[in-house]
Amino acid sequence: MSQMIYLADDEKNIRDLMEAALTEEGFSVKTFPDGKTLLDVCGEKMPDLVILDVMMPGTDGFSACSVLRREAPDLPILIVSAKDSPYDRVTGLNLGSDDYLVKPFLPLELVARIRAILRRSHGSRPAREEKGQRLVFGGLSVTPGLRIAELDGAEFPLTPTEFDFLVYLLENRERAVSREELLKVLWQVEWQTDPRAVDDLVKRLRRKLRQRQGSIRIETVWGYGFRLSSAEE
Repeated sequence: MSQMIYLADDEKNIRDLMEAALTEEGFSVKTFPDGKTLLDVCGEKMPDLVILDVMMPGTDGFSACSVLRREAPDLPILIVSAKDSPYDRVTGLNLGSDDYLVKPFLPLELVARIRAILRRSHGSRPAREEKGQRLVFGGLSVTPGLRIAELDGAEFPLTPTEFDFLVYLLENRERAVSREELLKVLWQVEWQTDPRAVDDLVKRLRRKLRQRQGSIRIETVWGYGFRLSSAEE
């Protein structure tokens, strides 16, 4: 059964182009002219992935992303927008989108980004083949095969990209990992991904960890990358 994608964009020609590209790649696609209509349908049945344009009448893409992330923490979300300022990118990622693709873009790049997000969402890396495997570090516990994360014994909701980021840091907790390494592992696309995407993701995760007042920290190794640390160490 093909994976279902919901796509919201107020420009019909862009909706049609994206739908044609995705359908040709084997996806099922439902399109919507605004965020509210998409949210109404999501209330009945969630898709495998959502694509949101930012500038739409009524409920814009940022607002729709915020609502969806609250209601479906694991739902893969891709924002596409002609707005390419650092502020807009950071806003989209901080609201919980898994990636931010700037218009105009090649259909092949759209498909590649979506496949990368879905790989992260469904856990295609070899380490996830063992369903019961648990990775534990201080108060953080992650079961990659089941896509379950817990912090200090309670569920810790994460987006697919946040989840894979923590899994990779846990798997490599004896060392620091570079930004370049994280970009290659997490985004898995041929095009150059903005290195700020890693920093934006780290900021979002740090905020979540602070809100839970846990002992886990994501340390910056200046000029290189990041590593996990725990106050219990």
